[in-house]
This record gives sequence, C-alpha cells and structure tokens, in this order.
Amino acid sequence: MGVTEIKVGQLGINYILDGSNTASLGMFELTVPAGSNVPPPHSHSNNEECVYVLEGTLRYTVGTETRDLTPGQSMSTPMGLVHAFSNPFTETARALIVQSPDIGAQYFKDVAVVINAGGPPDKAALVSVMSRYGLVPAAPK
Repeated sequence: MGVTEIKVGQLGINYILDGSNTASLGMFELTVPAGSNVPPPHSHSNNEECVYVLEGTLRYTVGTETRDLTPGQSMSTPMGLVHAFSNPFTETARALIVQSPDIGAQYFKDVAVVINAGGPPDKAALVSVMSRYGLVPAAPK
C-alpha cells in the first residue's frame, strides 16, 4: 500500500500503514509546522497511541506530564488518557505516530473536510467526526 498524504489545516498526515480495516496496528508520519493550529486535548476510547519524534521539537502532553520531545524521543498514550501536542518552536516538527488498533486514514480525511472548509472550524461538526472514531475532547480547564 502506498503512502496516503492528507492535509488538515497546516498539519500534514502521511499514512504509511492503515490498519483500520483489520483493527490492527496503524502508522503515520505527522508534520507540525512551527506555531500551527493543532487538535484540542483529547483521549481515545478505543486505541493506544505512541509518538516518536523524527525531526524538530514537539511539545507533547499525556495526562499531567508535558515534555518537549526531540529526535529519538517518544511518549505513549494509554487508551482513555487525555493527550495533546503543539509546536511552539521555530522549526517544523515531524513525528512517527503508531496507533493500536488504528483509527485509520479516513478519520483524518473526515476531519480535513471540516478544518479545510475555510473560516473558523465548525466545532460541532468536528466533535461529531471525533466521536464517530472514538475520540473524546477533553473538558475545558
């Protein structure tokens, strides 16, 4: 299977392995330009996630722990735990994301329709897409 490239706002998602059809492992490369808009803090009801930084620095939060990950560093997110990421630095960050089981490339395509529509994103539509795939936005602090 070839790589599926998906643009969600400023973020790039290059799907390497889509395991959603077989409820198995999935893997994609995430590109996060400096200062770009990122998803709200959220948890996954149905899968675990691991991030491994390839380039740049990615700020990653799992639960109450926040770390600035540089190439070769990783963090994992257990199912149901709130996590978030950002790139408040000056260079683009790239990371390899592994999910088990995978939510699949279609999730990002569905989110892209909402985010790339122009203007501020429709929050209700975004939450609807997230919930279809088992993602739960965190309660505002």
